[in-house]
Amino acid sequence: MEQQISISVFFPCYNEQDNVRQTTQRAVEVLEGLKADYEIILVNDGSADQTGARADAIAAGNNRVRVVHHAHNMGYGAALQSGIRAAKKKLVFFTDGDGQFDIGEIKLVLPLIEQNDIVCGYRLDRKDPFVRKLNGWMWTRLVNLLFGMHVRDIDCAFKLFRAKVFEGMTMSSEGALISAEILARATRRGFRIAEVGVHHYPRKAGKQTGAKLTVILRAFKELFKLYNRIRKGE
Repeated sequence: MEQQISISVFFPCYNEQDNVRQTTQRAVEVLEGLKADYEIILVNDGSADQTGARADAIAAGNNRVRVVHHAHNMGYGAALQSGIRAAKKKLVFFTDGDGQFDIGEIKLVLPLIEQNDIVCGYRLDRKDPFVRKLNGWMWTRLVNLLFGMHVRDIDCAFKLFRAKVFEGMTMSSEGALISAEILARATRRGFRIAEVGVHHYPRKAGKQTGAKLTVILRAFKELFKLYNRIRKGE
């Protein structure tokens, strides 16, 4: 991209005290290398560990970093919504705060945003347990079928958007459905989506929460409610 990149990068974080500093430092390194006009937003989703305090300490030492705190754990979708609302730049990028993606691969998605409105990563050699990968495969196919999409990896947490995608968009999902909702609403409004493969790495610290039965059941319940709302044009 010839013009200076204007980009908001945010990380939803829940109990990521051992990952948040390294993840943020890597983001600063990459964005400085791109000579971008950037901001980094850390969304602390009511963590029970030291994530919030460590995020605040990072922000105190770098005026490019801001922290959004949830008073209690509200869910992945709520964390993404907070990050999106806080973003002030022309492009909005998010990836998870657990270090399973290398933000350096943002260089793969940036060229594709020139001719598109959204660029979705899809995980190459996904480093998750078999059951989690199987659930993801079935979920992606169900969401594509319901909403007439052709996205390879709905929930891959490596996505870049033009900020205009979110203008006037009502997002109701506070849980794991959020990526499906954003992409379904964007598709309905005619936004262009491109995809690119990105590497996925094993989690070094902390615990995954997305595979909990309660999270999965909540996502399916929300999915069919969302389908009915979008079908009615809501």
